[in-house]
Amino acid sequence: MVVNEVVLLRAGVYRDSVTLMRVSRALGELQGVGDAMAAMATPSNRELLAELGFAVPAGATPADLVVALRARDGDALDGARAAVDGLLAERPPDPASEVEPPPLTTASAAARGDATVALVSVPGPHVVPEAMDALAAGLNVMIFSDNVPVEQEVALKDAAARRGLIVMGPDCGTAVVGGVGLGFANVVRPGPVGVVAASGTGAQQVMCLLEEAGVGVRHVLGVGGRDLSPRVSGRSALAALAALDADPGTELIVLVSKPPAPRVAALVREAARRLDTPVVPAFPGGDDDLTGAVERVLRALGRAVPEWPRWDAPRGRAAGGSPHGSPHGALRGLFAGGTLRDEAEAIAATALGDLAAGGHRLVDFGDDVYTRGRAHPMIDPALRLAALAREAADPGCGVLLLDVVLGHGADPDPAAALAPALAGALDARGDLAAVVSLCGTPGDPQDRDRQAAALRDAGAAVFASNAEAARHAAALVKGARDA
Repeated sequence: MVVNEVVLLRAGVYRDSVTLMRVSRALGELQGVGDAMAAMATPSNRELLAELGFAVPAGATPADLVVALRARDGDALDGARAAVDGLLAERPPDPASEVEPPPLTTASAAARGDATVALVSVPGPHVVPEAMDALAAGLNVMIFSDNVPVEQEVALKDAAARRGLIVMGPDCGTAVVGGVGLGFANVVRPGPVGVVAASGTGAQQVMCLLEEAGVGVRHVLGVGGRDLSPRVSGRSALAALAALDADPGTELIVLVSKPPAPRVAALVREAARRLDTPVVPAFPGGDDDLTGAVERVLRALGRAVPEWPRWDAPRGRAAGGSPHGSPHGALRGLFAGGTLRDEAEAIAATALGDLAAGGHRLVDFGDDVYTRGRAHPMIDPALRLAALAREAADPGCGVLLLDVVLGHGADPDPAAALAPALAGALDARGDLAAVVSLCGTPGDPQDRDRQAAALRDAGAAVFASNAEAARHAAALVKGARDA
């Protein structure tokens, strides 16, 4: 039997994860190509290639680039191989199109204009010199990169404090500064609320629910998921709270974070108490959730709390086809947002008890371990789609719970890949149910309502509130008749 597949190794060649995702898609769209993946040879990418049936060269390291191809015949494979180098080629700028040579450093770029913020998105080990360069140039810094050691984060934030600046991040995926979205940001109206967020998707959930209620956002200052940890001790959160308090256009501040370290929580709460601007904490976990925090914000502003949008699963899917509302199997959560996962896990644990003992598990595919050398799952769905297929094939899985996060920077049409995968899984198993938490606004480029309709038509129950989605999924597991 002729095997029309190949794994190409480009030793010492680096391309960023978004570029590699685009190359993978372009190769996969070539006629006759079945599987195509271009990636850095990190352990997680090697595992994914192995699951696809490819053998990565034994000597490949995370500093090497691999391209795996499988085609229906030799001609299609040859055509794909011939396209690889062209797709991977870095095109230098056309000198004729440049008025002046591009700046070579952050400091030289800052000297050319009146920028106040530098966005750093380079591999984690190379963040410090770029961020320090920006701070030295008098710029606040948003660090989109992850995999930055915590001691380097502390050093950067201390350097920023000495200059009266703020470091947003590392691993800051979302910010809005003066109405301009940076990173993964949703389309929302301007308004009186400021957000300090040690959580990107947590901030997005708050922004989207406020938008649904007709309340706009003035600034969202992301501070990185570790900022309220004992090691970092709220360095950027404290600076961001002070900055928003000094802004006359901010009437109320929402502080969003995964449950912070108790000592740091006390420190931040005391700092918030001394501000002139009221602060509403949003720390999902235990009895609290992000939706409840937004409802408290609305009441504080004298606004009505709306019914949060939901799109019910087609008739016969609401109970996953399970007869007489009998209990489902285990809950399996496949998340792109860490805080959304944590919130769902806390809600599920309250409803279902010991999750591990019941075979329930919720995974954050945006965690650093899954994003080394590949794009975030809000951009590249490959890892989650593979996990969805595995979970759906597991007879112990009864309910799939997923988040879909929209906005600038995210997958331009997540339902295009996710809806067929969900429909196939649900059609194959009449006892399986799917629930989707859809974080987005009608103004997002993906069109929230169109995404919701596609996911609903695939058989999923869809909720704008992540907390409501998690409660619905837990109720399905328990076999509640009124879920």
